Amino acid sequence: MRRPEPPDPYWNTNVARHPGILRAVPEGCGAALDVGCGDGLLARKLARHARHVTGIDTSPEMIARARERSGGHPALTFLHGDFLTSTQLPPAAYDFICSVTAVHHMDFAAALTRMRTLLRPGGRLVVVGLAREASPGEWAALIAAAPAVRVTKFLRRARTPEGMPVAAPEMSYGEVRTTARRLLPGVRYRRHILRRYSLTWDKPSVAVHDNGLG
Repeated sequence: MRRPEPPDPYWNTNVARHPGILRAVPEGCGAALDVGCGDGLLARKLARHARHVTGIDTSPEMIARARERSGGHPALTFLHGDFLTSTQLPPAAYDFICSVTAVHHMDFAAALTRMRTLLRPGGRLVVVGLAREASPGEWAALIAAAPAVRVTKFLRRARTPEGMPVAAPEMSYGEVRTTARRLLPGVRYRRHILRRYSLTWDKPSVAVHDNGLG
């Protein structure tokens, strides 16, 4: 039985997606990776569901904060570096990989490809991201959700930790969906009300060689 999560020290539209991510962690998860871990809040939660969690981020300030707040937890490791080029992340080593609002800071296709490579056969990937509105339908969805988003943020006293890097997304929701389906066959795409999308993908247990997946 999974233990209840302790209260969050703060709330925002990224933290709102944490419960769904934690529910997606496979039972008996050995190694988990949090890409763009920031101050380590999600990684610390993941440590309750996996034997070991690695967080990586390009911000030295965020990694320093994550290490400080982890209190030397033996199941947590935080790495400062570029996820796309880091040599400290072994291939096919992780049962679970997640990333929350970080992939739009990188080359999207390269990030998904690297995650796919690092995931063990049978492992699970969950990406929560931010994209831009491009089509009339996407703009209509944003406008319709805007009142609920404003009220939710006000009631929950939404805030972002000081020093957290921010960037505007370049890809539209449609571009994200198309690229993800090309790179991760069978991926489950969802659009969420608080201006986020999610991708959930289970890597095949048996490697597929004829289309470049492994």
